[in-house]
Amino acid sequence: MPLTGMGHVLGIESSCDEMAAAVVAGGREICSSVVASQVEVHEPYGGVVPELASRDHVRVVSGVVEGALRQAGLGLNDLDGIAVTAGPGLVGSLLVGLSFAKALAYRSGLPWVAVHHLAGHLVAAEVGDPELSPPYIGLVVSGGHTALYRVTGEAAPDLLGETRDDAVGEAFDKVAKLLGLGFPGGPAVSKAAEDGDPEGVDFPRPMAKRSGLDFSYSGLKTAVALEVQRRGGLEAMDPQAVSDVAASFQAAAVDSLLARTRRAVEREGLDQVAVVGGVAANRRLREKMKSMGARRGFQAIFPPADLCTDNAVMIAAAGARALAQGERDGWAVSAFSRVPVGDTPWRPPQDSEAVRGT
Repeated sequence: MPLTGMGHVLGIESSCDEMAAAVVAGGREICSSVVASQVEVHEPYGGVVPELASRDHVRVVSGVVEGALRQAGLGLNDLDGIAVTAGPGLVGSLLVGLSFAKALAYRSGLPWVAVHHLAGHLVAAEVGDPELSPPYIGLVVSGGHTALYRVTGEAAPDLLGETRDDAVGEAFDKVAKLLGLGFPGGPAVSKAAEDGDPEGVDFPRPMAKRSGLDFSYSGLKTAVALEVQRRGGLEAMDPQAVSDVAASFQAAAVDSLLARTRRAVEREGLDQVAVVGGVAANRRLREKMKSMGARRGFQAIFPPADLCTDNAVMIAAAGARALAQGERDGWAVSAFSRVPVGDTPWRPPQDSEAVRGT
């Protein structure tokens, strides 16, 4: 099914440490996109602090939404619907965006819908590449998720395999902390790896000898910690040694993604792979996946970098599709920290009727 949707839809995304709002027209045309980052808030801690994230969302949510409407040249009355992330994510953060979206819908009488964060990531690939259409393999790689899906467009994506422990983005963050590279970890490791030898350390390729399509990154993270310890600790390592470890870790992490994706393509018989999520911005992953696709006969598709990281364009686009298909949500909807794609535990049976306001 091609990506289509109704009129102008406002999307709000607040699942983790970024508050974002965007307006999308017709399910695909980006009219505006505003993202408020919290890097400076969490950098001293080397990772996201949930309480600080939700408090900062409360501080900026109104300004971010106003900015998205202003950038689009629209007022609230010009919108046709509202979409907001309901999960998965940090519940405190999710509730800020969800509560604000409900308030806007109540005030304006606009229809609104709750969106699954990962469904939004998958739709981002279709927004970024108009030629992409189901069926295709979707590889979601982010700080909280690493999973392969078969995207049909007719129903919820089918889960093919997922991480058994750490997500690949989480592993990047933890390795960055081990190597003293700062926050956020993904870009920091990638930058350090530019000056390193990807074959400098023979790190294990997780799950390489196991069948199936699942991932695992906790063992690789531990291998990096042991390597740092073997070298006498971070204080005993010079910049070149840090770069070599970073490059070798990145190579192992990417190789695991490549191997599982190749197996999924062969098993499902598809010739398109959409790679989405924050780690999809990683340059080595992009280069290696596209190269493998050219050799193996499939097309590797990556959204633009600003649609890889958390953003509200993907939520507006996914919401526009849902609204066009008649989906509506009511006031009893709540946020959920963990929920598989396709499940909607935030949508109670008694609240299934459309609530459009008065």
